[in-house]
Amino acid sequence: MTRFLLLLLTGCLLCAPLVQAQDVYMPYDRDTYHLVDRYQIKFGSEVTQLQTSVRPYGRRDVAALAEVSARNTISAADEFNTAYLLNDNWNYTTEDDNESNKPILKYFYRNKTDLYHYESDVFTLRVNPVIHFEGGNDNQSDGLRYINTRGLQLEGSIDGKFGFYTFIGENQARYPAFVMDRIRRDNVVPHEGFWKRFKEDGYDFITARGYLNYALSKHVEIQLGHDRHFIGDGYRSLIYSDYAPPAFFLKLNTRVWKLHYMNLFQELTSEFRRGGADRLFPKKYMAFHRLGVNITDNLNIGVFESIIFARGAGRFELQYLNPVIFYRSVEQMLGSEDNALLGADFRWNIFNRVQLYGQLMLDEFLLQEVRSGRGWWANKQAGQVGFKYVDAFGLPNLDLQGEANLIRPYTYQHMDKFTNYQHYNQPLAHPIGANLYELIGIIRYQPLPRLNLTAKAIATRYGQDQTAGADTINWGNNVNLSYTLRPTAYGHSIAQGIRTNQLHLDFTATYQFRHNLFVDLKQILRNTDSNGNTFDRNTAFTSVAFRWNIPQRLHEF
Repeated sequence: MTRFLLLLLTGCLLCAPLVQAQDVYMPYDRDTYHLVDRYQIKFGSEVTQLQTSVRPYGRRDVAALAEVSARNTISAADEFNTAYLLNDNWNYTTEDDNESNKPILKYFYRNKTDLYHYESDVFTLRVNPVIHFEGGNDNQSDGLRYINTRGLQLEGSIDGKFGFYTFIGENQARYPAFVMDRIRRDNVVPHEGFWKRFKEDGYDFITARGYLNYALSKHVEIQLGHDRHFIGDGYRSLIYSDYAPPAFFLKLNTRVWKLHYMNLFQELTSEFRRGGADRLFPKKYMAFHRLGVNITDNLNIGVFESIIFARGAGRFELQYLNPVIFYRSVEQMLGSEDNALLGADFRWNIFNRVQLYGQLMLDEFLLQEVRSGRGWWANKQAGQVGFKYVDAFGLPNLDLQGEANLIRPYTYQHMDKFTNYQHYNQPLAHPIGANLYELIGIIRYQPLPRLNLTAKAIATRYGQDQTAGADTINWGNNVNLSYTLRPTAYGHSIAQGIRTNQLHLDFTATYQFRHNLFVDLKQILRNTDSNGNTFDRNTAFTSVAFRWNIPQRLHEF
């Protein structure tokens, strides 16, 4: 597949005419993306080309939104935030104030945002260090829990047509006990790929992302790389989230009139297995497309379809490359048993203050069985509804978010590792998997321009699988298991199995000393209570972090 996609990309580049300048994407960071979402709710009717359900966002779109916001800010915190967004996207706006008064050794920090930058009519380059030093104490573990990340981030453009981005970080980490539980279950470090042991209970791994994108026309761009994606306006995504590690992809973005059509083709790892000798991990593939439509300036509705498949040792099913066809019809004509998912999402901004959003995902759907109420195992659906309320109750920079998620048992599972909805042993959608109810509440407050206070409460009821001797009874929670391991065909309900109630509380104070240089003080309180008492934990984790050009590392599962 890799060779085919490279040939396709090369052909597109050679055939493309001269087009408008191409931008790169703003790296995905939940904190900075919250600012974009905040101003999209307040002023998005003036920047309708930004459809926030497909992430990451292009820097050009963010700069355009920040320009509108800068003309309408009413608080010191909003002035700071919009200046931050304009300066961070300085090469796509003329309204930034990014010139540094005190460059270092004439070449470094000549602007406020970048360690080194170069700009000319044909080439731009931004170079920045990446550092994440975090230390903390977990009442369930002995010794310091820490993260030690050092890396480099590069981005830029060539000839006004190519955009490029690369990130590489070297990491060592010792995790709190609740994260170690997930590592032992799935044999992976959450959010990451290949790992090695570090000392007694630590992990060593490299994080690498990068892409090249090119504007094929004024309204169509192509992107080739290795990165994450996120679909939806919620805190969780039931369609495609950023939980799993980066993967190789080819993406087409078509934006014209009120439409945003995205095609995504990915090569995924079916299973990560550690062993003594080097060997290739088995592969599988995903084809995904989503059409978003701005019904009005404030209402966006999207429909999507995804299919997971494998064809032996590294073979891609070429018929899924058709960008404008119903994948399910192709699957049926092939006579295959590939894993098809489809659904819809929406986002509605009301009075420039409130946003309602939601998702509906259908893994399997047979109306007769749904209406029967008999709990058929293949009633595999998921739903989300939520809201965002900015400047809540008239208090500037107090933003609230509430969200409810529901996922039926066996959703995202399939016959085997080659067709289930996971990559590198990690879910592609909700990080807990399926067979769950969840309520999320988030309060964000910015009392000072450089200080952000965030409180999160995530309450989840889910059913864990049971172990009976050497066998596992699959109650539909872990997406890595095959649905053929289910105990019965009927009588299934959400949170079946080992019913577990989990409350995850996160209180974080973040201070930005200078552009993208943060210090976090964090307190996490977790309580997990199961009816079998097997998985009970009462965790308190306190930490302090120093971050430079990198988002927080969150473990909310």
